[in-house]
Amino acid sequence: QGQLVESGGGSVQAGGSLRLSCLASESIYSQWCMGWFRQTPGKERDPVAVIYTSGDRLYYNASVKGRFTISQDHAKRTLYLQMNSLKPEDTGMYYCAADGLCSDVGPEHFTYWGQGTQVTVSS
Repeated sequence: QGQLVESGGGSVQAGGSLRLSCLASESIYSQWCMGWFRQTPGKERDPVAVIYTSGDRLYYNASVKGRFTISQDHAKRTLYLQMNSLKPEDTGMYYCAADGLCSDVGPEHFTYWGQGTQVTVSS
């Protein structure tokens, strides 16, 4: 059974930084793409950043461009999200996801999901 395990969430003041990590099982890390999604209570899960494991395609939500960076360490089978200049509106549960088809960046196109890690940014 494939598995994704997130870590690195926490509470930080506006302007601060956090780095999220997502450790993937071997079967999942071989998928075509991985991404980070954010969800707040009562709202849909939105894509934050997506990377194709070949490294040649990236997606960033417009709200995080220039502040967040998605990357991978293939040797560690780990996906990262470096979050800088955090804002209160970045608050939410962050989920790691993977998929073998990657037809689009919407959450409905991703098959494998982690349990999530909470990020809280205070003003």
